[in-house]
Amino acid sequence: MTGVEVLTFGCRLNLVESDAMRRAAEEAGQDGLVIVNTCAVTAEATRQARQAIRRVKRERPGARIIVTGCAAQIDPLRFAEMPEVARVVGNAEKTDPATWAPATSGRVSVSDIMQAGPPPKAPSEGVEDHTRAFLAVQTGCDHRCTFCVIPFGRGPSRSSPPETILSAVRRLTDKGFREIVLTGVDLTSYGADLGDEIKLGGLVRSILRAVPRLERLRLSSIDCIEADADLIEAFASEPRLAPHLHLSLQAGDDMILKRMKRRHTRLDAIAFCAELRRLRPDMVFGADLIAGFPTETEAMFENTLRLIEDCGLTYLHVFPFSARPGTPAAKMPPVAPALVKERAKRLRIAGEAALRRHHAAQIGKVLRVLTERGGLGRAADFTCVRTGDAAPSLMIDVAIERDEGKALSGVRVRGAATPAGATVELSPPALAYDTALCP
Repeated sequence: MTGVEVLTFGCRLNLVESDAMRRAAEEAGQDGLVIVNTCAVTAEATRQARQAIRRVKRERPGARIIVTGCAAQIDPLRFAEMPEVARVVGNAEKTDPATWAPATSGRVSVSDIMQAGPPPKAPSEGVEDHTRAFLAVQTGCDHRCTFCVIPFGRGPSRSSPPETILSAVRRLTDKGFREIVLTGVDLTSYGADLGDEIKLGGLVRSILRAVPRLERLRLSSIDCIEADADLIEAFASEPRLAPHLHLSLQAGDDMILKRMKRRHTRLDAIAFCAELRRLRPDMVFGADLIAGFPTETEAMFENTLRLIEDCGLTYLHVFPFSARPGTPAAKMPPVAPALVKERAKRLRIAGEAALRRHHAAQIGKVLRVLTERGGLGRAADFTCVRTGDAAPSLMIDVAIERDEGKALSGVRVRGAATPAGATVELSPPALAYDTALCP
């Protein structure tokens, strides 16, 4: 094996940081290196990471394996004890270029994440399918949901300064990227640590105002109760802001939400979706939902199931509850495993039906699609569309004719090429095992 390979588990922010680590390791002249960027959002995510570490060592005995990410931050000694692992690196250290210098010593380089300083002055960047650029503008979380260990893997909420973000957006747009996705651990808390300077809505509006060449700006997962007035207004007035939001809802029953220590109620979520859809009729919502949270009765679960209809959700990430040691939820009366599995299945079936309804509503429309590799692309509302032999990183118009299950298909109406003089740097994407989006 030559070069640097990255295996990424978990959220989009991990994927962004994986790209930054790979570039830093390559620039430092590393060779034969495998970086495993772990996730701790579920026990299964951690188990898969450990399994992948063993598999890599079996298949490539000469590889030097470095483990980082939230699971490594929370339990570094567990990974350091694995004979396959050469080094364990913490979340605060992993995006520091000095970490990846060949002469760096120490088997465990993990600092106290709760004492972490601000994010790097240059926000971490990543590229998906050589098409859209992800920009990490925030990390960490100040909340303490009873099921979640992520704050202990990421530390307190920290935001990158607006001027560094604007500089990065200009640079990425000049390279030819048509779509940029803002991401973070708790994106809607952006700016809380910067005083009264700016919040997420102000950042979004500043980006769109300062970089008119950017064709599409998208947000990753947000917390609906934290959405500020400027953000809501931006969706109403900024056509370049993608009409798509993935919401960290987790449940649709007020008692379960209270036991999760979430900050919104069922009616808050429904009202948020209704108001945004009133202001922007083409809004499409996705959501994280947990099945079988401790103490969940059938009636409580039915409230979550009905939330799909009540909020008009289209894209679901469904997670069977997975107790994380040390969290308050792990001490609550559990739901029987078979029932957790059955409820997760019912949520997924309802999600599939919701996606079919959304697809059916697109037949006959003309969608503006950003092409990706593999003959696929995404519309502004995240609808997946087959694009045939169109090259990646084009904006094309497709008249939708058919629903083919996972994607729609139709006839290309009009296309656009990358602006003259702009070049897209095609860097190898990290190999991702996307197990979850951080709440």
